[in-house]
Amino acid sequence: MFGLSAEKLLLLALLAVLIIGPERLPYYAKQMGEWVKKGKRMIDNAQEQMKSELGDGFEDVDWKKLDPRQYDPRRIVREALKEEKRKPNAAEALNRAKPPQKPLELGETPPFDLEST
Repeated sequence: MFGLSAEKLLLLALLAVLIIGPERLPYYAKQMGEWVKKGKRMIDNAQEQMKSELGDGFEDVDWKKLDPRQYDPRRIVREALKEEKRKPNAAEALNRAKPPQKPLELGETPPFDLEST
């Protein structure tokens, strides 16, 4: 509980008895008990409110799947940026650059397209 072992809790209780004193210890123990009861009541009320607002399927929810700590942002970005392999449609196929042809020989004139100028 809170990283405290049984020995440490016993030491804290002993220090509380010495610091508070035996006269005031029952009063503070009663106050602590009331705080614990209030806290338990608040938690129970919050659970009841959640059950009433979420409806009948509240018990079926897998809360571990909704934990944001399980998601790796690097994996999410990698999957979002990964493109699927698909066949290009007709317009994409026509607009794609043609692969380069064999290099021109020395002294050979390059092809010229009159419609492109």
